Amino acid sequence: MEITRHNFKQVIDQVSEAVDEASFLCIDGEFTGLNNGPAVHGFDTPQERYDKLRKGSLDFLFVQFGLCAFKYETEESRFVARPFNFYIFPRPLNRNAPDCRFLCQASSLHFLASQGMDFNKVFRDGIPYLSPVDEQQMRDTLDQKHATQQLNSPPFTSGTAHTSDSTRTIQVPAEHKDFIQQTLTRIQSFIDSDEDTIQLEPCNAYLRKLIYSTVKNKFSSSVYLETKVGEQNQHYFIEVSKANEELLKKRGEEKRQQELDELDDAVGMSKIIRMICQSGKLVIGHNMLLDVLHLLHKFSYPLPQEIDEFKSLVNCLFPRLLDTKLMASMHPFKELVSNTTLGDLEATLGKEPFKVPVIVFPEDFPAYETAQEHQAGYDAYITGRCFTIMANYLGKFKSQSKPVLPGSALLEPFVNKLYLMRVQDIPYINLTGEDLKPNRDHVFHVTFPKEWKSNDLYQLFRPFGPIYIAWIDDTSAFVAMSKKDQSDLAYKMLCEGVSYRVRRYGEHKEPLAPHGRKRPLSFPEAITPRNGEGKRLKVTSSDVGRRVSPVTQRCITTILEEAEDKPTTETGEEEEEEHLKEDGDEDKGDLKEEILAEKDNDSTQAQLFEEPQVW
Repeated sequence: MEITRHNFKQVIDQVSEAVDEASFLCIDGEFTGLNNGPAVHGFDTPQERYDKLRKGSLDFLFVQFGLCAFKYETEESRFVARPFNFYIFPRPLNRNAPDCRFLCQASSLHFLASQGMDFNKVFRDGIPYLSPVDEQQMRDTLDQKHATQQLNSPPFTSGTAHTSDSTRTIQVPAEHKDFIQQTLTRIQSFIDSDEDTIQLEPCNAYLRKLIYSTVKNKFSSSVYLETKVGEQNQHYFIEVSKANEELLKKRGEEKRQQELDELDDAVGMSKIIRMICQSGKLVIGHNMLLDVLHLLHKFSYPLPQEIDEFKSLVNCLFPRLLDTKLMASMHPFKELVSNTTLGDLEATLGKEPFKVPVIVFPEDFPAYETAQEHQAGYDAYITGRCFTIMANYLGKFKSQSKPVLPGSALLEPFVNKLYLMRVQDIPYINLTGEDLKPNRDHVFHVTFPKEWKSNDLYQLFRPFGPIYIAWIDDTSAFVAMSKKDQSDLAYKMLCEGVSYRVRRYGEHKEPLAPHGRKRPLSFPEAITPRNGEGKRLKVTSSDVGRRVSPVTQRCITTILEEAEDKPTTETGEEEEEEHLKEDGDEDKGDLKEEILAEKDNDSTQAQLFEEPQVW
């Protein structure tokens, strides 16, 4: 069901009913961009990833929100799905309301447009929203305004003029005296006539302010002024009507109620999010970390700096979350699912050994006979469909014929854990406990000349086996070794480089630790052997099986001889390329991964996932 600001009031009760009756809720969001900050890499800690998303992703606009309520009918042994697709746009209520500034990312807009996103509908018909903080500020402003009006009772004016402006005398400039005098003469003629109302000629805000001030001084409470908007919002004009104290009081009460109703309308989409929070239902999303961040930031409260405080806030508002991307990446599904993007996941789960449950739609809801990918309502439905299939598959481990529903112990290993994209050894943020702290002794922080490419790093570490490179910027990267037992040897041989600098991961994270002192770097075109004692071994093409670029030629001390009992062997080219390196001939820039690339453009990588104990 498509929902805009025009039918929002009519369907909100229907949404509330669907949420109340649901067994679980599925959500999805679409945004005007994904990243405007530091790039993520494969060795971000949860706090670092949270910081990058908080600083670099929240200035984009939330343009579409999908909600699909799934209700299980026991007698019919089927699920009833009610998908809602909300168009969102923070249209300001008035000049005192927040006027949102937001970013757009060209690639994201192009992608959404190619998927059929109607941006005219977003900007013209989108549902407004206010955060609790903004809503309270606007209510306080209205209360103050109404209190001031009561002190100056009976009310004289309505509309866009501030009370403080309308109750003080403004000196009329000489160039506007004729205009104001003509206006006063016309109002006097109106008071003497049988007419009930007249409309003054459209004029700018300054002239309207002069009219309010001079008319009040001359006619007191004999007339009532109200600023109105002309056709198609093209101009403003003042409507004048005859009044007495009783009528003015009634008009004031009506105007107060109208302003409160308009404020209630401006809260808009926030009502739906609060409805979901108050339901306490299991909320399911696919790769939903960014969705959760936007929901909190846009519709709830500003995000705290510390991830532990973020977890507490999430637990208060969304006590039970489940990420289907993480679920599909963990045992027992990771052995059966080769790609966890939403579309590919649905296709995989539609085949053996999985079984698709019966899902029906009410008559007034779309049946989605054709795919509508990247429409938020459709993606929320597909997320729920994938969840029901995977949940039912878990029932096989308990020989359970009935569907596995929220509350089942089989689902607990996946609850309140949000998938972390592209982090090699921390697959998720744990919302209800400590995050994983893997051993990263085999990971090095390497700085090098800007001219270096991926192949230079592969050559540098080649004597110690395959590596995985996580680029940070043009002159630094994290390098993880596949052969962890070679990490000490690699560090001893490479820590004294001249054109590059190799530090252990822990030393890089703790600058005050031993060996954490920075050294000046030089970047010669060719590196010559250092003067010093001991036998030197120069790495050449015969050592590494291919020609080494001049910039990576170096001397290695006799530490190699100390490790003869554990000789370093080269893995096959096929294994190296498959598991730990991108194409060695690609430029470094091509290997940089942008934060949260489109949800359907990422693929599952080998992860060191924690196995659920329930199996």
